[in-house]
Amino acid sequence: MKARLPKGMGGGPQNMQQMLKQAQKMQEQIEQKQEELKLKEYVVSSGGGMVEVTVTGAHEVKAIGINPEVVDPEDVEMLEDMLVAALNEANRQIDEESEREMDAATGGLNIPGL
Repeated sequence: MKARLPKGMGGGPQNMQQMLKQAQKMQEQIEQKQEELKLKEYVVSSGGGMVEVTVTGAHEVKAIGINPEVVDPEDVEMLEDMLVAALNEANRQIDEESEREMDAATGGLNIPGL
């Protein structure tokens, strides 16, 4: 007994060529989306707006803003904590959006390295 592939799933040359074209198009879309995400800037604040950071999608810190009211020489640790919180939140947002955009570009396929 021979196994049969579902209709339209044959491995003929036309089908293979179509699959290669689709894969190439998907790769181009992924590369374009990755470049867009790298250039995007994320602005995140912490401490009720006392600290604000701007980070690119490539995880590059572009700017840090600190409200002078929060600068207390006796409590540098609080300022450090707010900076860490803002940077971690920015990185979380970048990773979350990157994953969401790559899922959309790949149609939910799990492609290693993305």
